[in-house]
Formats: sequence, C-alpha cells, structure tokens
Amino acid sequence: MRSRYLVLSVSAFLCFITLCNKSNAQVKLANLFTDDMVLQQQDNVPIWGWDKAGSYIAVSTTWDKKIYHTVTDASGRFMVKIATPVAGGPFKVTVSDGKPLTLNDVLIGEVWVCAGQSNMEIPMKGYKSQPILNSNEAILNSSNPNIRLFTVPRGSKTTLQQDVKQSHWLAASPESVAKFSATGYYFGRLLSKMLNVPIGLISCNYAGSSIQAWMDPETLKAFPEIKTPAPADSIKEVSRTPTTLYNAMLQPIIGFGIKGTIWYQGESNYDNPAQYDSLFVTFVKILRTKWGMGDFPFYYAQIAPYDYAQLPPYNKGGKYNSAFLRDVQRLDEDKIPNTGMAVLMDIGEQATIHPPRKQQAGERLAYLALGKTYNFKGFGYQSPAYDSFTAKGNSAVIKFKNAANGLTSFLKEINTFEIAGPDKHFYPAKAQITGGSVTVTSDMVKEPVAVRYAFKDFVVGDLFGTDGLPVSSFRTDDWDYNVQ
Repeated sequence: MRSRYLVLSVSAFLCFITLCNKSNAQVKLANLFTDDMVLQQQDNVPIWGWDKAGSYIAVSTTWDKKIYHTVTDASGRFMVKIATPVAGGPFKVTVSDGKPLTLNDVLIGEVWVCAGQSNMEIPMKGYKSQPILNSNEAILNSSNPNIRLFTVPRGSKTTLQQDVKQSHWLAASPESVAKFSATGYYFGRLLSKMLNVPIGLISCNYAGSSIQAWMDPETLKAFPEIKTPAPADSIKEVSRTPTTLYNAMLQPIIGFGIKGTIWYQGESNYDNPAQYDSLFVTFVKILRTKWGMGDFPFYYAQIAPYDYAQLPPYNKGGKYNSAFLRDVQRLDEDKIPNTGMAVLMDIGEQATIHPPRKQQAGERLAYLALGKTYNFKGFGYQSPAYDSFTAKGNSAVIKFKNAANGLTSFLKEINTFEIAGPDKHFYPAKAQITGGSVTVTSDMVKEPVAVRYAFKDFVVGDLFGTDGLPVSSFRTDDWDYNVQ
C-alpha cells in the first residue's frame, strides 16, 4: 500500500499552504510534542495530532529542509513520520494546516521512557519525609540543556484516552530535576556524560501501581482471574485497577520515537509472584508489539528487599516473602529478549519501601544500556548470576555466570546462604568463595540438595562481582512457597 504521507518540494509546499489558508481549523499536536523536546536520532519518528477531518497537514523540519504531508482521517487524526539526522540541534519543526504551529529548540538524540510505580516515580527532591540520598547537591549541579525531561501527568481511566494530560518538555535545571524521577534522572545523567548527545527522558509512573493497571483489556483476557472494569465502572483503586493507567497514561504515548525503556515496578504485585511471572513477560512482549519497533531495549530494576509484613494486610511468610517475586524477576531475564535486570540487593531498607539510594538504581540501569545497547567495553554492567548447583559430598558448589573476574564479599563474612537436605529444611550455611563459584556447607546437612541465597523478605546482600555489582537473591529449588 502506498504511504499516506509524501515528501514535497518547497514550491509544492508553498502552493499547498496557499490552498490550506482557506481552512478555519487549527492543528493540535499530541501533548508529547512541545518546544524543547528530544526526538530519537537516525530514525523515522512519528508526529501526530488532530485537525478537522480531511484537512491537509504539512510538516517541515529545519535540519534537512524536507516537507512531509498527509490528510487527517475521518476522526480528524493524523500521523506523519519524519526522518531524523544524527544527534544535534537545536532545530525547528513546523506543522501546518494553513496556520503554522512551530516547535522550537528541538534536539535530536537518545530518548528513553522511565516507567513503573513509586520507586521510579519518586522525584529527586523525595517524597514528604522520604529523602533521596545526596540529592540536594545533585539537583544544584543539574543544569544541562542537553538533558530534556517530560513527565506524563497522573491519570486513571476506564476508557482509552486519545492524549495524556497537558505537560511540557523541560531542560534539566535545579527546578525541573527536583520534580523529576530520581532513578530516571540518574540514568539519563550517566548516559548524557558517556554518549555526549542530547538525552530525552519520559517519566510515565504512578505510585502504588500494579502491572495489570498498565496492561490493555485485550491482553488481560488471557488472565481470566483479573477483572477489567467496564467503561461506566467507578475506579476504587486509581493505581491498581486493571487497564486504567494503560488507558490514561501509557497508550497515548505509545509510538513516540524512543531508543528503549527502563522499568521499576513489582512491589504492588509482591503477593502473587506466580501470576507476576506471566504478566511481566506478557507485558513486555505486548508493549513492544504495540510500539511497532521490534524488540527495543527494555531494562528493569529488581525490587529491593523490604519488610512487606509492615504493610496491610500484614501478611508474612510463604508466597508473601518478596524474595519469591525477586526470583521471578531474576528468571524472567532469560525469558525476555534484549533485556537486563539491575540488582538492588545491597540498597534495600527494612523501614521504607522507597530506598533513598536512587543513584545506584539509575546508574545500574544505565550500565546495562551502555553495555548492551551502546556497546561500551571494559567495565562491568551485569551482576553475576546463579548458573548451576553441584553436590559434592556434604558440600554444595554454586557456579555463577557473568563473573569472569570472580566474586567477592569485600572481606566481610558471608551470612546469607542457606542449605537444605532431603528433608527440605533450610539451615544457615557457611560460604567460601573460589573464583567464580561459592562452596556452601552446614554441619546440619550431610546430603545437600538445595541452596538459597539472601532469600528473605528483607536482607542485605553480601555477595558481589569485583566490579561492585551485587548478586541477586536466588534459590536452586522449585519447592512450594511454604518451604522455608
């Protein structure tokens, strides 16, 4: 099928504008498209909006002087894809139906979506009485015209929305950074430093959100245990009602030209790890399908350890041990192509679900992007990961991958391993590092059949790669949740 948009010569464009001047309409762009925005470099990126049905729409760009045009459909919507150059700027983009609308100070660079729940949403200034460690100095030194920030306003709807609520791209400054996602900002700051190109960050988050709130109704039909609301239903939980955040916040930005996504979510699903396993893998697959960009990079943070029994309804033990959710996230890294998981085992806090050390979270996500997407070499970007279990007499030998330079506890005693025999009862164990493996023993277990590491609701990890990246909690067994 022939494309609905064409590249016009300048003379043809002038004739087109003359004809369009008869229109009484005024083009309206989706709220993602504002002055100061960043467009993904070296791509064909879409620009969309609305006008009177049947209106001719022209889009011109100053970087290559090309002009594109299309016609709005019966609903008045239009979409034009424009070719972007290598990183640079500032440029202008003009969209016209006879009455031009010009976007100024447009940069071309690398664009990332930063999505999830409160641990991605929490701004650099922190929540009330919940700080971000060392953020004040980072905020003070944040002015950078090459980092641009867009925050999708919160919204929760039972019906699909055409657009997000009005917002604006802002250059990084103390005022704008203070209000922006801390994890997202630290991620973007490191990318900006290493890539030396403009960085665009889109924060799309809602505190307390469940993953099913970010998923569309059609996809959730595969999960009959999840009830999706009818259009006229009231929303009892604005951040946890299935489909409502997808409708109001996510779907309206899908299609914007991006390099990839970083994700920090799972705390609100900690009590159902088996379901989350299927939901998360499905979510990433469907998100990529809807975006229409193939398997774009998708990096995610593993939830940090926390004492979830402090939260209503105060469940404790069994599947309510959040280590099971962390284990699902660990295993999903091998199920999802072009992904990576930032491990946060060393930064959790027992008294707060919002760890204040967000620089580690953001920068570990950036390490993954720099290593896997941008092909930087010579540094560690992946945590060592459990590879295999071998029983040798009364010892269990655990081998790890991504540990070419070996493992370390930084000269501290390792106290977080447990070992079990045929009775399936876990006992505290001694652990000895040998290169890229750990030997685990206990006087209470003569025939080891399973090992668990840091497998508690709240725990501080004590095993690392020599690059300082922590090892995820893991278990070698697949036993029932009630086996402790």
